[in-house]
Amino acid sequence: QVQLVESGGGLVQAGGSLRLSCAASGRTYSSYAMGWFRQAPGKQREFIAAIGSGGNTYYADSVKGRFTISRDNAKNTVYLQMSSLKPEDTADYYCAARRGSPTYPRDAFEYPYWGQGTQVTVSS
Repeated sequence: QVQLVESGGGLVQAGGSLRLSCAASGRTYSSYAMGWFRQAPGKQREFIAAIGSGGNTYYADSVKGRFTISRDNAKNTVYLQMSSLKPEDTADYYCAARRGSPTYPRDAFEYPYWGQGTQVTVSS
């Protein structure tokens, strides 16, 4: 069982930056693939970024070039650095995890473990 705790959300002006963190429990964190998803009010949860145990990364087209996912296995933590934020980035952001490599890293069903979410609000 893996427990995930997100932090770093908040209110930021358009064009600003935020860094989200997701701390994971468990001694085998380094073997897990990690993902970030978001859900805006009234919308479906959408994929943002993922990083495999080997460091390979995947991004949604909507955030490519603005967001960067990274991981620190020594700290059992995955990060989402968000830059050039837009009002449409406003959402609850969720961290997700799975053991091993997902076949479809952009699909939420690949990840059995989820954090409680952290809210990001971008003002115009």
